Amino acid sequence: MGLMNILLTGFEPFGGEVINPSWEVARSLHGQVIAGSTVHARCLPTTFVGAPQALADALAVLKPELVIALGQASGRSEVSIERVAVNLIDARIADNVGERPLDTPVRTDAPAAYFSTLPVKAIRDGLRAAGHPAGLSLSAGAFVCNQLFFELQHRLAGRGRMSGFIHLPALPEQAARTQPSVPSMGLAAQIDAIKLAIAISLSGDAQPAAGDPDEGGPTS
Repeated sequence: MGLMNILLTGFEPFGGEVINPSWEVARSLHGQVIAGSTVHARCLPTTFVGAPQALADALAVLKPELVIALGQASGRSEVSIERVAVNLIDARIADNVGERPLDTPVRTDAPAAYFSTLPVKAIRDGLRAAGHPAGLSLSAGAFVCNQLFFELQHRLAGRGRMSGFIHLPALPEQAARTQPSVPSMGLAAQIDAIKLAIAISLSGDAQPAAGDPDEGGPTS
């Protein structure tokens, strides 16, 4: 039996940035074998038209057993594991080709929301145990990240494959250019965290620790 495929996506820089931690992490893990599965990294355009198409192409070619989409969430201080994708686009800024749809469904032929099929609490607990700040989130926003997350869950719904979305903090060099500076996490730590998230997802151990805290308020 050959190695299974893992699809790990990141986004190109957006909003005036010159780097995006999601792609830096994904490409750093490209080609690695984790728990008997090979990581395939893909950089998605930060556009409402291009990102879903690039995702569809990658899914068709790789037929992955596990998909983790990564995105940047400046202002968040931890690895943020998203629980739910909503059927809404309401762009606070334009995408990388100048499109800014408002109050628009991602898909008119789909439910109001999809849940992540990753073991989100096990990932959170495992990351924290390893010393990585991590938490659950109930909102991936309403920009391209949430749209991509929704498309991913829609395309894989009922297929028995694990998939979901994780937001990453800004990198220190990004925080250094903002006033006031936003929370940040170094690239090496982000890479280690996502590598561990993949391993936990593939381990089949989805039991969270007891005493789960109430967390995951909406963010933009």
